[in-house]
Amino acid sequence: MNLELYFLRSSESKIVSDMIKYAYRLDETDKNVRDFPHLSIYDDFYGLSAKDLGIYAMADKRVAGAVWCRKLAKERNLTAFVDENTPVLSMAVLPEFRNSGVASAMMTQFLQEAGASFESLSANVLADSRAIGFYEKFGFVKLENSDKKSLIDGADIFTMVKKLEFKEVARPKDPYDATYWIE
Repeated sequence: MNLELYFLRSSESKIVSDMIKYAYRLDETDKNVRDFPHLSIYDDFYGLSAKDLGIYAMADKRVAGAVWCRKLAKERNLTAFVDENTPVLSMAVLPEFRNSGVASAMMTQFLQEAGASFESLSANVLADSRAIGFYEKFGFVKLENSDKKSLIDGADIFTMVKKLEFKEVARPKDPYDATYWIE
């Protein structure tokens, strides 16, 4: 599999719109994004503000997944909201690309980029999910007293948070190595 990572720009906001159904498990239900108006906060006008950051993965000339975050206001009352300085992370990998390293490659690069802009990130995780181990591998920890019910299907979820270390983002130099970043 040939994997390439790209910045998620505002002109590519359709990728975010398409990935929401996978990030919030709608592909496992008979529902769609229009059934959950609160999900629009994760993609409305994506990329038009410094509050947004994202990357997406191309595998074999197809969008395979995306990871993005957005700073949100408290009054939105979203389940992964921690504070107005902690962006909420969303991540999706298409089913046919799961368990192939796409998520790890995206998260590795995304955390490097996020560390240059944010102090921390938050994400919702299903309480009985393999994703817990994935997020723990990248330094996320469960936020105490964050147990909730998913607004999608009532499943048990909780919030995980990662404190980021500020790092200058290193851009590739010659020889070009696409595993670090594609522009």
